[in-house]
Amino acid sequence: MKKTLLTMAVLAAVSMPVLAQNVAIVNGKAIPSSRVEALKQQVERSGRPVTPEMMGQIKEELIAREIFMQEARKRGLDATEDYKNQLEMARQSLLIRELFADFQKKNPITDADIKAEYDKFSAANGGKEFRARHILVEKEAEALDLIAQIKKGGSFEELAKKASKDPGSGANGGDLDWAAAGSYVTEFSAAMSKLEKGQMTEAPVKTQFGFHIIRVDDVREAQLPKLDEVKPQITQQLQQQKIAKYQESLRSKAKVQ
Repeated sequence: MKKTLLTMAVLAAVSMPVLAQNVAIVNGKAIPSSRVEALKQQVERSGRPVTPEMMGQIKEELIAREIFMQEARKRGLDATEDYKNQLEMARQSLLIRELFADFQKKNPITDADIKAEYDKFSAANGGKEFRARHILVEKEAEALDLIAQIKKGGSFEELAKKASKDPGSGANGGDLDWAAAGSYVTEFSAAMSKLEKGQMTEAPVKTQFGFHIIRVDDVREAQLPKLDEVKPQITQQLQQQKIAKYQESLRSKAKVQ
């Protein structure tokens, strides 16, 4: 009797850790608990919180997958050429993802990197911004006639709505909203930058699009976002740049015949 109880105790001690290592056993095939953690991490990476209820769903999902996998193997689907090719492609994708994840982990974007990139952005986009309007027409004579009408008291906004061939701004009275001078083509930018608030070009400005009449309604210092507001976007951009350079370095070292 004592021997029997001792044997049962030993078996229980051995079997309990084994059961703890598996989430379920389907037709004699164990599903390791590590798969639960792997699927849980996939869900978390997608941005969804893993609730206790979802943990139960994850377990049921793994059981269903095992049942379906067993049936597929019974039918010999894992031996087909198409399956093998798809499996190899999936294996490559997973391994490449791990490669880049490992690279990012070992080459993190620092606060100094982000600040340097923000300073470059600020230098390139700082300075003045213009709230301008324009009327775009095909012929210089038409532009000269419109300038004459405006000087005689004609409404710039109304003439823009009627005559401008720029459909976007024309419908809004020629309004181009706030923008830096560098946002426009060179000829337009140069002419606009010479105007003070409330001034209009005395002569038509020719560009590749036609002839413009430009009026500056207001001027201000560029309104740049604060570093904290654009930090996530800068971080992502720098990460992508680092990954791209890493990919290029690997390709340049590879011997391809």
